[in-house]
Amino acid sequence: MNSPSILLFDIDGVIRDVAGSYRRALQETVQHYCGWRPGAEEIDHLKAEGAWNNDWDASLELLRRHGGAVPERDALIEVFSDFYFGGDPEGDPSSWTGFIGDEPLLVNPGFFQTLSTAEVRWGFVSGAEPASARFVLTQRLGLNNPPLIAMGDAPDKPDPTGLLRLTDQLIDGPSPGLIAYLGDTVADINTVIQARSKRPDLSWLSLGVIPPHVKDRQGYEQRLKQAGADHVLSTTTDALKLINLEREPKTQ
Repeated sequence: MNSPSILLFDIDGVIRDVAGSYRRALQETVQHYCGWRPGAEEIDHLKAEGAWNNDWDASLELLRRHGGAVPERDALIEVFSDFYFGGDPEGDPSSWTGFIGDEPLLVNPGFFQTLSTAEVRWGFVSGAEPASARFVLTQRLGLNNPPLIAMGDAPDKPDPTGLLRLTDQLIDGPSPGLIAYLGDTVADINTVIQARSKRPDLSWLSLGVIPPHVKDRQGYEQRLKQAGADHVLSTTTDALKLINLEREPKTQ
């Protein structure tokens, strides 16, 4: 298998572990409104449907299904943001006191340097809020002006508009040999499938990764494969193996 010449990433569950931040904010927000706290498996099952990549909308849907009072979306966003950021999302990150401070990184800056050295172009297509995405990429990972499509830059996944737009930005010269997108949800897999149908002239690779919080890793892997993932990785850094496959000497 040829290695990708463009490798694009989701952020949540791929670049950082959000079990103690975004997912916790989702749980706290739902509990705030109805007293019921959804568990990790309930959230995973909802997201496995492929339609609830946005955590605000996922919160609203869980409230609907639980039979509680459903608030206005803007009101819920404000509650969610207070849990997650604990301050003005557009303000100084040093003043944030929310769950965003509890996000272990799943890669280090050297990971992207390795990709660049291998002449792989990379970027990010994420449903994360722009302030949150920029914080992890530029301040925590130290990446300089990374190519990024975040919430509000394009329709929510699985609409492939953001993926296609960033791909076009990164294509330099002739069409690349292979374009891979690495995500952790069914919506991410479906995004590649839709991109494939809209741009059949390009070669697409759908990569899934199992986020750290998942206990039933085999079951989660199966769901991603059933959705259409070409490969499911155990960790994000396993993506380097795809790069090395083409460059390692072949044995007979």
